[in-house]
Amino acid sequence: MSDSLVIIPTYNERENIEKLVRKIFSLPKDFDILVIDDNSPDGTTMAVEELLPEFKGRLFLDVRESKLGLGTAYILGFKWALERSYNYIFEMDADFSHNPDDLIRLYNTCAVDGYDLAIGSRYIHGVNVINWPMGRVLMSYYASAYVRLVTGMKIRDTTAGFKCYKREVLEAINLDKIRFTGYAFQIEMKYITWKFGFKIKEVSIIFTDRSEGDSKMSKGIFREAVLGVISLRLKSIFKRYKKNHVVPEPA
Repeated sequence: MSDSLVIIPTYNERENIEKLVRKIFSLPKDFDILVIDDNSPDGTTMAVEELLPEFKGRLFLDVRESKLGLGTAYILGFKWALERSYNYIFEMDADFSHNPDDLIRLYNTCAVDGYDLAIGSRYIHGVNVINWPMGRVLMSYYASAYVRLVTGMKIRDTTAGFKCYKREVLEAINLDKIRFTGYAFQIEMKYITWKFGFKIKEVSIIFTDRSEGDSKMSKGIFREAVLGVISLRLKSIFKRYKKNHVVPEPA
């Protein structure tokens, strides 16, 4: 059993999932993988099930009844990891937009350099995105700038979904109180981690949009993230952040 778990939510990722699993297991650092599939009609579940005997004890699968949202999939994965002895827990997309080789860089940022959260960032040195139309690039870039303005966080890629958490971070957060289920979930998790005072490091990556399968991204998803951060910031004004829970300030 590895000390690291990569959580991969899937919906209609049959074209990618086997290649991704094999690539991660070929890395010089050992990672376990938990695939959380939302009952994909394209046979993603079956593709993973066929791999389970080959990677017994390293590859795991949880199948949900329907499409329930990115955030709830990660919360399920976080709880699964915390019930076991994983010290480093990763978020990763299934479509190769995140380079599996960068898992080692994120791991070293936490395990060697001592950070509590490592974020694979598209926006440290300009815009490191391939195959996105300019409108989508600008929408994503300025959404992150807006989140920084509203929240005060110094994180440049606030909606990034390629991350490594130390176990202590997820233990500190009351996962049952996470409000958002879409991409605003990524902002909420970073914001709470930052409010707790954990050490955060952005690691520059190149994000490559999917070459196979259909994108789940839309303007509505970004709109949710941008509008949701307002309520997140306002509600935080009257809260005192303590590890494992958030306590309202006394009147």
